[in-house]
Amino acid sequence: MSASFKQQTILLVGAGAVGATIAAWLAPRLRNLYVLDRGETLQALQQRGVTAYLQHHKEQAEHTRVKTVAGFDECPKPDIILLCVKNYSLKGLSQAILDAYGEQALKDILVVGLQNGVENQQILPQYFPKVVYGIISFNAWLDEPGVAGYQARGPFLFGTPDNSLMEEVERVTALFNLGVEAIASRHFQDAALSKMIINLTNSFTTLMGLGYREIDHPALFQKILSQLTYEGVKIVKASGHKECKVGDIPSWFIISASARLPQFLTRKVFNKNVRKMVVSSMAQDIIQNGRSDNELEGINGYLLALADKFNVEAPYNRAIYRLCRQAFSQEKFEPISVEEVWQKMAINA
Repeated sequence: MSASFKQQTILLVGAGAVGATIAAWLAPRLRNLYVLDRGETLQALQQRGVTAYLQHHKEQAEHTRVKTVAGFDECPKPDIILLCVKNYSLKGLSQAILDAYGEQALKDILVVGLQNGVENQQILPQYFPKVVYGIISFNAWLDEPGVAGYQARGPFLFGTPDNSLMEEVERVTALFNLGVEAIASRHFQDAALSKMIINLTNSFTTLMGLGYREIDHPALFQKILSQLTYEGVKIVKASGHKECKVGDIPSWFIISASARLPQFLTRKVFNKNVRKMVVSSMAQDIIQNGRSDNELEGINGYLLALADKFNVEAPYNRAIYRLCRQAFSQEKFEPISVEEVWQKMAINA
């Protein structure tokens, strides 16, 4: 164990797919790591600990006991707080942390935001003076409370939008490197937006139920998915950001080729990338857990606002955004076929 982390108290809030994998990887290396959650998740962690496994290798799953708390008052004052909840939960959680510790104490606490998109960059500084942000470059999912699968053991990328707090960034990176690959980035905003391009597809794959039903029209599926990400590349480029390697996500060259070249030339590479896709966190929220909260505004809405600002046409993203807003607001959401999605998009292409 690294000497600098031996006496530090780490509080991880939210043991969803990402939080559970982090707990599984770091708990064996950290004496004072506490996991805060509630309900059936807390109960599962208390009874069985955390189970994490590499995709297709569930028989080799790691079972890890973790220290759990049901409230902030049960945990010693933390040196670092890892926020592993979705953006839509951040305001309420941040206020609860502020109420629990107070402004003065929070001056000495480093907060790490681990969310998709960049919405957390507007929320967290309103509550905390020292914030570092993380990008999760791998797919993870929950089989049940406390049991998570993952496609790769990292990496995580850490940084800040303006390269401030680099000493703290290095500190968090070193902490994570005790159990999983982590990288300190000086191009964090480029990396965050590069990841958001891929996150654009979560709305579409939720709408058509990827992982819950067969792909009924592979050619249309490729067409829509490719155009969504290609428009994302054009939006991010127009906003002045550059491509940044994040894990094994497809390069902008591959994304552009998939959208512009005939499908018979790109199908093999496209299918290889599709095989990496798992049920997205958005689909888990909406289909699996029946939640009305989702990341549509923070990801798709944010990039469409950039498209408006920089005059980039994005007909595929606008159509999917419109359909998802309608569908996800229904009391009981039911996925529809790819062909029906295409018909409802009403794009002349």
